[in-house]
Amino acid sequence: MEKCPGKKKNIAVFISGRGSNLKSLIKYSNHKRSLINIVLVISNNPNAHGLKYASSSKIKSYGIKFKSRISFENQSLKLLKKFNIDILCLAGFMKILSGNFIKKFSKPILNIHPSLLPKYKGLNTHSRAIKNKDKYSGASIHKVTKRLDSGKIILQKKVKILKTDNVKSLKKKILKIEHEIYPKAIIKFLTSP
Repeated sequence: MEKCPGKKKNIAVFISGRGSNLKSLIKYSNHKRSLINIVLVISNNPNAHGLKYASSSKIKSYGIKFKSRISFENQSLKLLKKFNIDILCLAGFMKILSGNFIKKFSKPILNIHPSLLPKYKGLNTHSRAIKNKDKYSGASIHKVTKRLDSGKIILQKKVKILKTDNVKSLKKKILKIEHEIYPKAIIKFLTSP
């Protein structure tokens, strides 16, 4: 895939819930000079609030019940092909994509993770950071590979963990920087050589 900005890239976003990162990506995509065009949103949860937001933003959205990973991935691959997707962004998508899916899609997949990778891969990142008395936590955007949360890091930003922070307050702080850095990470990914 060529990385020079020019024609806008078609983006699909996979979500599982409210879609707050999806909102910040849609907001960025609406800028005149944006490098991306969000054309498709897919959720493994047909009741995900983010799907309603995508529809109200005139973006094609699909809730595909996660009966099995194979059926979900096969249906998703058909849609990604149909909409001619250049990049897939995972935004609060709570399922793990198979190596087979990554290979078949064969285009970049980016994910946002609420920790300073390589620290705290997987779930419960905030409680782990607090339990270990870390001074900082943050968010990372990375390329998706077959190994969980192990792909090349594109962008990270850290936040200070205060003595008064709990899981809820830390999550809120990190979510705020996620919204800020996901669009920046996509720009960086598209424009870096």
